[in-house]
Amino acid sequence: MLRERLLERITRLEKEEKGDREKSTGFDETRSIIQHLIRLLNTRQGSVTTLPDYGVPDLTNVPGDSVQEIRQNVEQILQKIVQKYEPRLAKIQMTMNQSERDSFAFRFRIEAVLAEQEDIPVTFETVVSTDGHIGIS
Repeated sequence: MLRERLLERITRLEKEEKGDREKSTGFDETRSIIQHLIRLLNTRQGSVTTLPDYGVPDLTNVPGDSVQEIRQNVEQILQKIVQKYEPRLAKIQMTMNQSERDSFAFRFRIEAVLAEQEDIPVTFETVVSTDGHIGIS
């Protein structure tokens, strides 16, 4: 499996042709995964015509009779999306956390391992802001 997405490989190859050779590292792969997760989680389902289920659906109508049930449903929805569209991650676990600083935003943690190197765990802290933008660190 490739560690870089198509445009990242093209950019790297163009740099190599110009003599700017950089070694690819695990940090580069993690950075690439973060960039893709940001794009994936900030895309609304239905906005990519070739992949209608790419991105996050409208979460305002998530079914559930309690806050806990809604939270579990959102975790499952997001986990399935990441599992489907980020193949460089394996053993993905999604956990939602209430933001202490901003009660109108929520946070979730993505814990996984790199698919090609299962001994390397990765954790991404994700914040959904009040305007719906999702940031990852």
